[in-house]
Amino acid sequence: MDEEIKPNVVYTTSETEKLLKVSNSTIKRLLKGGLIKANKVGRQYRILGREILRLVSPKAEKTAINSYIGLKRKVTDKIKKW
Repeated sequence: MDEEIKPNVVYTTSETEKLLKVSNSTIKRLLKGGLIKANKVGRQYRILGREILRLVSPKAEKTAINSYIGLKRKVTDKIKKW
């Protein structure tokens, strides 16, 4: 399924699974961890396309890498002080 993710379209979790090519348990982990923001309608989640795009964007990856590097630097500085 090579479908374009549209920012203003609302997707179900199963549609999101297919778009991201991940399992249902991965989607649940992303939702529970707050990595994807979603609205719960009844017993089901609805995910805005903008959230899916934010998750897979190179900018998000760069932010995550920079956060990791910053945290690693803090930990190594703390260890050096011991």
